[in-house]
Amino acid sequence: MIKSPLASVKARFGEDRKAAKAELVKAVRAAGEGFFTDRLADSEGGLDRVSNAKLLRLESSFKTIKKSFASREKLVDGLAEVEKRKDPGFKAYLEKQSTLKLWDRYKSAKKRA
Repeated sequence: MIKSPLASVKARFGEDRKAAKAELVKAVRAAGEGFFTDRLADSEGGLDRVSNAKLLRLESSFKTIKKSFASREKLVDGLAEVEKRKDPGFKAYLEKQSTLKLWDRYKSAKKRA
């Protein structure tokens, strides 16, 4: 049987609901360091208002991206290489996109290639 997101968070970070959520937010921030765009990093409510399921998915995605590419710039370069586009305007367009959008686009382009 699959655990609920709350049960997964409690199993990893402790039984206290608020403390576990705070620890999960810290883990996501640590995993996503260097991958957040300015738009998300400076938002008011921030990650405290995001659901546990999305935070767990963010953490696993950031860890995978960090393992495959050391930085966001390398992800943009890898995507441009896979799509065989070298023009600077395209890279500038990609740099405005969120990291997870870039990751999804990279996976899709890799399948097509």
